[in-house]
Amino acid sequence: MTVLRPARTPVRGGPRRLGERLDALDSDVRRGVVSLLVLVALLPLLLLLARRTVRLPHGFDLPVCYGLTVLAGTIGLLHIAYSRYDDPAERPLRRRPRDLSAFPALPATPRVSFLLAVRNEREHIEACVRSMAAVDYPDLQLVVVDDASDDGTAEVLRRLAAELPLTLVRLDRNVGKKRALVRACELADGDLLLFTDSDCVIAPDAVRACVTAMVRHPELGALSGHCRALNTDTGLLSRVQDVWYEGQFRITKAAEAAFGSVSCVSGPLAAFRREAIWNYLPAWAEDRFLGAPFRFATDRQLTGYVLGQKWQGRDLKRRHAESPFVRDHDYPELRWEVGYTRTARVWTRVPSRPGSFLRQQVRWKKSFIRNLFFTGRFMWRRGPAAAALYYGHVLWVVAAPVLAVRHLVWAPLHLAGLLTLLYLGGVVLKGCVWGLAYRLDHPTDRAWRCRPLMSLLSCCVLAWLLPYALLTLRRNVWSRSPA
Repeated sequence: MTVLRPARTPVRGGPRRLGERLDALDSDVRRGVVSLLVLVALLPLLLLLARRTVRLPHGFDLPVCYGLTVLAGTIGLLHIAYSRYDDPAERPLRRRPRDLSAFPALPATPRVSFLLAVRNEREHIEACVRSMAAVDYPDLQLVVVDDASDDGTAEVLRRLAAELPLTLVRLDRNVGKKRALVRACELADGDLLLFTDSDCVIAPDAVRACVTAMVRHPELGALSGHCRALNTDTGLLSRVQDVWYEGQFRITKAAEAAFGSVSCVSGPLAAFRREAIWNYLPAWAEDRFLGAPFRFATDRQLTGYVLGQKWQGRDLKRRHAESPFVRDHDYPELRWEVGYTRTARVWTRVPSRPGSFLRQQVRWKKSFIRNLFFTGRFMWRRGPAAAALYYGHVLWVVAAPVLAVRHLVWAPLHLAGLLTLLYLGGVVLKGCVWGLAYRLDHPTDRAWRCRPLMSLLSCCVLAWLLPYALLTLRRNVWSRSPA
């Protein structure tokens, strides 16, 4: 069983002590001080952006404009994440809907159904299930669905079911992760539905943090926890992903959460109000794309149903009107907020070998493509800031392979090596900025130096996976290859 190492103690006088001093201030004063400190920290990047903009050549130059856009986007993302994000498990959110009465209040101690679908995870499933059973929350229902595992996982689960208070469901035929989780939902009786992945380990206080956030903020229809890598001792690739995960949650999700529109409540720890997803579970399980069943997009698509049900919900329910999930109880379509809590911690096993890592990234690209055709249809309705973050990210992902071809293929072939070097230099600069943000949050951890490596990996390798994912979109296989 995996043993988690406690986090290192911050140095005296570091960010933790500063954070404690800020917390002692009046909320409005604290927010003003934090905004000022963030602006001061971003001043070098702002000056660089101003200088490059003034020196912008006449006419439209795609590489220069793209570089300035990325720099401006990075500055904006960092500013929002550090100055506007509030952890809903720790304090009330500053941005809330005007009419909170539209959202039904939760009980002070709501019942929580903690759900897991697993297939062929014999080596790691015991650590996951035991961490689920060990969470510090009184009213907890555990449901585990074995999706026709054939590697000995079933035997491990039967042994755990005899020891721990969990409901175990064994499927004779592999149906895929989404359908297996919907089978678990059929047995769930909680006010909140929490999902995790079979290669994860949950912090003991993670469920309580999610509950605190959602009871305090009834407008939250979904909530993402904070994920890091569990197996950082397996090599450089794992450490690089760990630092990248920290930034994706601490910065990207925090910025989206500031506007109540986190676009992906990630699978390692995903919390949902029952009312927010119950009627849409059949649409999720039977999702089709390009005329065929689509077995990916488990995280993004379910989040999309929460974000967009105000505009898409009635049509989705009409398509599945005969399902018990719709027929037995029709919940109103509300404009739910989707948030993120840094307090709810979870660790996941990341791929430690290049082949497994690339396969994972291809699955994620396929999920991105499919979800773009759903969430992209309504995200503009959720306000200009949320729309800018979402469509800005889409633009960056779509432009990445184009820029990679131009700078890594076209430029060398046309003896424009300086253009290639400038491109790679900009990529490294961006990675260093994200790395310094990591160092700010973790002053004693030198792993921040791995972040520029992830930026180089993204532009030189991962950018090429989007076209490949598009060409192989119909290959639908749910399997977790060995790390």
